[in-house]
Amino acid sequence: MDAELSYVPDPATTATKHGKHHQPRESRTTTRQHFPNESMNVMKYASPDPKEKFNWLSSMPFFGFHFLAAAALLIGVDRASLLLCGVLYFVRMFFITVGYHRYFSHRSFKTGRTMQFLLALGGTTAVQKGPLWWAAHHRKHHLYADTDRDIHSPQRGFWWSHVGWILCDKYKTVNYKDIRDLAKYPELRFLDRQHWLGPTVLLVACALVGGYRGVLFGFFLSTVLLWHATFAVNSIAHLFGRRRYETSDTSRNSLLVALMTNGEGWHNNHHYYPTSARQGFFWWEIDFSYYLLYGLSTVGLVHDLRTPPQRVLLGHAPEVARRTLPSRGVVR
Repeated sequence: MDAELSYVPDPATTATKHGKHHQPRESRTTTRQHFPNESMNVMKYASPDPKEKFNWLSSMPFFGFHFLAAAALLIGVDRASLLLCGVLYFVRMFFITVGYHRYFSHRSFKTGRTMQFLLALGGTTAVQKGPLWWAAHHRKHHLYADTDRDIHSPQRGFWWSHVGWILCDKYKTVNYKDIRDLAKYPELRFLDRQHWLGPTVLLVACALVGGYRGVLFGFFLSTVLLWHATFAVNSIAHLFGRRRYETSDTSRNSLLVALMTNGEGWHNNHHYYPTSARQGFFWWEIDFSYYLLYGLSTVGLVHDLRTPPQRVLLGHAPEVARRTLPSRGVVR
């Protein structure tokens, strides 16, 4: 049977301090502008957690990827290498945005168990750890967005929200009790623990297809670009852009980030209604991930795509902003 989901509402997210509900509005900002309902999220950090310190040793592979990505550009660019880089970037971005984010983190659509496995397997090739690790940490971000419990709040600085939190020891593991609805599937636990399998197979495939150029461009350069585009949602999309809805966090809509991430840049929309499979709420907001999802739904591979109702689009539903955590779910 398909997933039956329940969500945890937080009614204190988008109403103003006088309890009035406003129509959606957009304002441009390039600074950490203070909004009326963000005072509740003023950061008051205690002394730094030793586990949040930068770990040079465990971060060496991360910097090694960047070195090899730079080496790809230094050896000269050719059309075939760029094509391989672009294709693998786009395909793996699909698995991150549709699989890791919209499905595993927010359960914004339903699918069968085989497709669920394929979404998880494809996501591991992006070298962003396993689906359970990714989804569990992302759900915590939404639960505590821009508070002292947010794992990558931009109020701790651009570097921390972009990549610093990944390079410390505190968030390297996941407690499966935090994500029971997914951890009950043994195949997902396997992929989560053996998340290196997908990247290894992809690395070998790139070598077979393009030799050393295939490895440098198709795997390393593509992966580094994919990383920073994904990270930009946590950093840039909380610092720069427009705000349509008054949420209790600093999320913003960014066309630039949306283009880099197949539609994830409409981040203020997303934080206002996290369970929507469509993050570009309006026709002019480009969302390639949703277009692909819609295509998959027409052939029956996915179904029950959640989209924002009219009351949400008009900003009349302040209670929805944190309905993000599915408490249970079963796939057929």
